[in-house]
Amino acid sequence: MAKMYYDNDADLQLLQGKTIAVIGYGNQGAAQAKNLKDSGLQLIVSEVKGSPQWIQAEKDGMPVMTTPEAAAKGDVVQILIPDQYQADVYAKDIKEHMTSGKALVFSHGFNIHFGQIVPPPDIDVYMVAPKGPGFLVRETYEQNKGVPALIAVQQDASGKAKSLALAHAKGIGATRAGVLETTFAEETETDLFGEQAVLCGGLSELIRAGFDTLVEAGYQPEVAYFECLHEVKLITDLINSRGISGMRMAISDTAEYGDLTRGTRVINADVRAEMKKILGEIRSGEFAREWILENKANRPVYNAIKRNQKEHLIEKIGAAIRGMMSWLKG
Repeated sequence: MAKMYYDNDADLQLLQGKTIAVIGYGNQGAAQAKNLKDSGLQLIVSEVKGSPQWIQAEKDGMPVMTTPEAAAKGDVVQILIPDQYQADVYAKDIKEHMTSGKALVFSHGFNIHFGQIVPPPDIDVYMVAPKGPGFLVRETYEQNKGVPALIAVQQDASGKAKSLALAHAKGIGATRAGVLETTFAEETETDLFGEQAVLCGGLSELIRAGFDTLVEAGYQPEVAYFECLHEVKLITDLINSRGISGMRMAISDTAEYGDLTRGTRVINADVRAEMKKILGEIRSGEFAREWILENKANRPVYNAIKRNQKEHLIEKIGAAIRGMMSWLKG
């Protein structure tokens, strides 16, 4: 069993007296910045001047400035803008300010692992990656809880990079829940694979395929929606809290028998082979190259697929059904 790190393993004092510059005040940036500030650490944030995020940061009482200014003033510079923008922003606004003794921090290893950002050798480079969206990182912190996180060290110029990463994780509340050490390579490759093959790509396509199968067989799309999409949360909540075996104990014997005997027919040897192929594309850098080029070309494939899938019947039926469920409105 891998070692988990908790509050007693981390020392916030290591970050006291340092200025943490959070680059980007989006969902994850705002959440982490607020948590770090509430943990008693010195924070500045950067955003595009006049943007909604800049205005929000001011409303939240954050010292907000441009990225070059924040990078110059920060002892610890944490990049929390989307992957596809990081390399350009780093080269243009951050690189010249990463002087000896500073630390560069990430919450996802994509740009380091695939060589889009190459830091100077005399700084620390580490990662603190919460395993949850920004709103949950903030919400659990306010409840005196936390979201688990991964930490990793790419460069240890100071000899204290791991300790700094643990302190940083404590600052956002992650050590309340547990922190696991990994590497930039492992975090990046497993994160991309999970998104593509299971959590997003695999799950959303499985839902659509089930919905299409029922509708094409003549069943009402509203009933198909309930069976193939709406009830997913019921099952994933059980899996999250009890594990797969625990979920099976909570469903009917009929459902469990169908699970045990039919699940491997849906996720069969061909699907598993395709998963291995997807993982191979991630590990070889093929996916990273494709995504980088897609962004440079202004996302023609991304936009076309996204536009087409928004027109799927499940989206229209789902919007209508959710509109009748007052408890889902937030």
